[in-house]
Amino acid sequence: MNLPNPLKHIPNTITLLNLFMGCLSVVSAFEGELLLSGYFILVAAVLDYLDGFSARLLKAYSPLGKELDSLSDVVSFGVAPSVIMFQLLKNSLGIAAEEGFTSGHTILAVPFIMAAFSSLRLGIFNIDTRQTTSFIGLPTPANALFTVGLVLGLNSPFASIFQSVVSSSYIIIAMVLVQSALLVSPIPMFSLKVKSFRFRETWKQQLLIVLTLLTIFALGRAALAPVIVLYIVLSLVTWPFK
Repeated sequence: MNLPNPLKHIPNTITLLNLFMGCLSVVSAFEGELLLSGYFILVAAVLDYLDGFSARLLKAYSPLGKELDSLSDVVSFGVAPSVIMFQLLKNSLGIAAEEGFTSGHTILAVPFIMAAFSSLRLGIFNIDTRQTTSFIGLPTPANALFTVGLVLGLNSPFASIFQSVVSSSYIIIAMVLVQSALLVSPIPMFSLKVKSFRFRETWKQQLLIVLTLLTIFALGRAALAPVIVLYIVLSLVTWPFK
């Protein structure tokens, strides 16, 4: 009799932990603890990487794992960052804590456009065979990390710069719309997964790593949002150079 291999459940367990972190991020954001919410998304991003890594390592691929991964990502990288943007928009409009969407402030629905487009992007990714080695459109984790970067920036020595951005409801709404559009855009974006150490094949990733380290050295914890912008720009300018 063949006994079931408990190791095959490790990837799905990690995926569910990703979902759990996403749920905690949503709760934290709704309670106004945006920095804590951002940290939960960061943990979810690490878990999102580890579930794929462990599946490859253990050869534990399954249709269930693929579906769980997308469902978890919708929460951790779609809903959770949307709630953060909801709170930033609410603060920029000076809406009291006890008031909100159900009090007539329907503009607060706008941030959840990003959650809808994140779900659409994940659905497209699952059926698009062109995205096995690279991406078309901004990956949902990268989009979520940009939002987390705003929160980290607000809690850094560069807080005044980030505050000038998120204090404007127009800028927040514009960011939500641009981020949503980038998620489903036809723009090719390179993968950060390194399968070879040949410079010719990984020069984009290596260039991003160097620029990321320089940005972290200059900005510290405020570097995350600029690094995501760098990733988008690099993908655009290096598009013709494969």
